Amino acid sequence: MSPEGDLPRSSMDPIANEPATPRRVPVTILTGYLGAGKTTLLNRILTEQHGKRIAVIENEFGEIGIDNDLVVGTDEEIFEMNNGCICCTVRGDLIRILGNLMRRKDRFDYILIETTGLADPAPVIQTFFVDEEVKAQTALDALVTVVDARHVLLHIDDSSECQEQIAFADVILLNKIDLVTPAELEIVEGRIRALNRFAVVNRTRNADLPIERVLDIGAFDLTRALAVDPLILDDASHVHDSTIGSVGLQFDEALDEVKLEAWMGQLLRERGTDIFRMKGILHVAKRDAQLVFQGVHMIFDGTFGRAWGPDEPRQNRLVFIGRNLDREALHAGFTACVATA
Repeated sequence: MSPEGDLPRSSMDPIANEPATPRRVPVTILTGYLGAGKTTLLNRILTEQHGKRIAVIENEFGEIGIDNDLVVGTDEEIFEMNNGCICCTVRGDLIRILGNLMRRKDRFDYILIETTGLADPAPVIQTFFVDEEVKAQTALDALVTVVDARHVLLHIDDSSECQEQIAFADVILLNKIDLVTPAELEIVEGRIRALNRFAVVNRTRNADLPIERVLDIGAFDLTRALAVDPLILDDASHVHDSTIGSVGLQFDEALDEVKLEAWMGQLLRERGTDIFRMKGILHVAKRDAQLVFQGVHMIFDGTFGRAWGPDEPRQNRLVFIGRNLDREALHAGFTACVATA
């Protein structure tokens, strides 16, 4: 080795003075069909002691924003995109938010994007390769798909979004395995493998998975994504099934708990196959806590969460996503649950 090899670089050395290239911020796209458990996984990530400063970008298909209230309170910053799907009408919002994040002085260590359950992942992936600013400053780390073991077979044959969420995945959480038999689970995993034989499949309950299997794994491969869809980098519009829509209901009056439970039970018995997803924050009479309501087809759960704030409006917000929804009938049923004096 020459003597110069042991000396520090001169301040005149152009290599020494060349500014270091800033690290591209890794991004995970979190996807999965309606009610699969994406928000449950997101909450697990945000409450882990991983030491990362994470920005969360959420997209909701519904008319009323609910998901932000379902995410645990953390120091992370959450950015919402409502009234449209991230893969089509609000993709410009995604590019704008990413650009704003990259221009901040207090840079984030990681970005998580939770898509709506009706998102086609291809246009979201495309964002990280066709927009020059996003491409230069972020790196797509992985596409993580959560699959509902109990209900996925109801959608996988008819929904191209459900199929593509699985086909593009680098990591799959086959979730809610406690709700199916071992034989049913093998059938579901077989269908998943028929669509994607490369992804790592993890069988989970309540989206419980070590975070190191989800974040900073360097799993995304553009070559493989192009094999799934050779036109993934083409800027083409995406069209949703016109029979699938969202109904959002909102009003202030307190609800009667018994009436509400009876209406929900009847609704799901009669229309459960067409109601893919329900979620809401509800104001129940004689209760000081919010009723957090979530449902997938005929399975639903309501738990009382945090107390209403002293100056917080006690407001009901309920969102339905499904096929051929009757807005007037849903509104009439919901308002019939108002508590009487």
